[in-house]
Amino acid sequence: MARMSRADNAPQGFAPPLGDMSIEEFRRYGHQLVDWIGDYFASLDERPVLAQIEPGDLIKQLPTAPPEHGEPMAAILADVDRLIVPALTNWHHPSFFAYFATSTSAPGIFGELLCAAFDVKALLWRAAPAATELEEVVLRWLRQLIGLPETFGGIIYDTASVSSMHALAAAREHVNLRIREDGMSGRVDLPLLRIYSSEQAHSSIEKGVLTLGFGQRALRKIPADAEFRMQPGALAHAIAEDKQQGFVPCAIVATVGTTSTSSIDPVPAIADICTRENIWLHVDAAYAGSAAVVPELRPVVMAACERADSFTLNPHKWLFTPFDLSVLYCRRMDVLHRAFSLVPEYLRAPQAERETVTNHSEYGIQLGRRFRALKLWFILRYFGHEGLAARIREHCRLAQLFAAWVDAAPLWERLAPVPLSLVCFRACPQRANESEADAAARLDALNEQLMHALNASGAAFLSHTKLNDKFTLRLSIGNINTTEVHVRRMWELLHEHLARLSAR
Repeated sequence: MARMSRADNAPQGFAPPLGDMSIEEFRRYGHQLVDWIGDYFASLDERPVLAQIEPGDLIKQLPTAPPEHGEPMAAILADVDRLIVPALTNWHHPSFFAYFATSTSAPGIFGELLCAAFDVKALLWRAAPAATELEEVVLRWLRQLIGLPETFGGIIYDTASVSSMHALAAAREHVNLRIREDGMSGRVDLPLLRIYSSEQAHSSIEKGVLTLGFGQRALRKIPADAEFRMQPGALAHAIAEDKQQGFVPCAIVATVGTTSTSSIDPVPAIADICTRENIWLHVDAAYAGSAAVVPELRPVVMAACERADSFTLNPHKWLFTPFDLSVLYCRRMDVLHRAFSLVPEYLRAPQAERETVTNHSEYGIQLGRRFRALKLWFILRYFGHEGLAARIREHCRLAQLFAAWVDAAPLWERLAPVPLSLVCFRACPQRANESEADAAARLDALNEQLMHALNASGAAFLSHTKLNDKFTLRLSIGNINTTEVHVRRMWELLHEHLARLSAR
């Protein structure tokens, strides 16, 4: 891989002229940087997935104080090679199978580059007409691709944690208890507001509950079934019990694609409960929502989601969009607006403009907003519906292939269904005359050692969860460049490391 050059004798006290870098210098280093990124992508298979450094290694190599004088760009770029790259865990590596495997893409990077160049702050329409209107168009396209009806409006935030928090804020406004005006503290007239989610829901739901002042006591976690999906019967019982105690059910969060297993909560049954009880339904489809662009997967992913009050998905998870970009769709944009609209005089637009445009800053906590829609626009246009669906379909095929290998192997077992592109499994070599408790402890330790040994090798990267108290390995497929070769090599590596550990 080509390395970025560094002047051997960088001038001491280098001082760029007033103003910005010259256009000539910008062009020179811009071309060099794009070439470097191309070489970086081309060499990823040869690089370790997990950073091969110890905590604090990078800090030790960096100055303890900022530079007094400017430094040449050549020196800065050379230090990217020397210091930054060795400290990277390479998320774009095709053997990155941890968490929810994600990746950027070339068209997305170009969109991100222009976003930085334009440096738009989308405070309101007149400050950023292109950003405001392109966001509406792109979210209309995406809504059509996943099959949500036109009754849903949309807005872009940074992450699903923030999208879901805004949905819960809208739900809080929907209960109409003057919380926007009077707050929640110091009120004797405000009953406990309940938020319901599966015990498998993402931790961001609990963080949203904390941030919005509901308090942890407000969150009631509903048990999951054998396939790690929320149990509607248990949900209905919890609501009835809470109402008897004078609590006010505020929102139910259904998860489409849980973090640990990618399980899909039974949204149709949950929606029936929400309709009957007049409770806000939020669907967290941060990971799995993108799979709805695949026609044959849409009924699996989107069943009854059109009945939700709000719905979130992350194009930066499985639509090859550079981090960060999360979308919140909402059937009650008026409620979301009511929860957050606050327009100071210095941002007040003429009346005629206020009647014809949408100012997205009135639908969330941020005033300044990035031009995130630009990179998603690039991606939707470059790959098209067919191209996006083909890539996600292939990831799901690879997951089913890996799951079949696990199911057929006597030393391995699968621990959860595989509805999309995540496989939960573990090694389970048996020993004769071993108690159940001893076997459980041994297999947990073995699988944890297996994961750490494989990750430390740099050849691939896995993460884990616990299912039914069993240490569980997770193989998540979502990188745009992951092929069957990478998945097959992963299976071989697992066998090799298991054999080494067993031999000890």
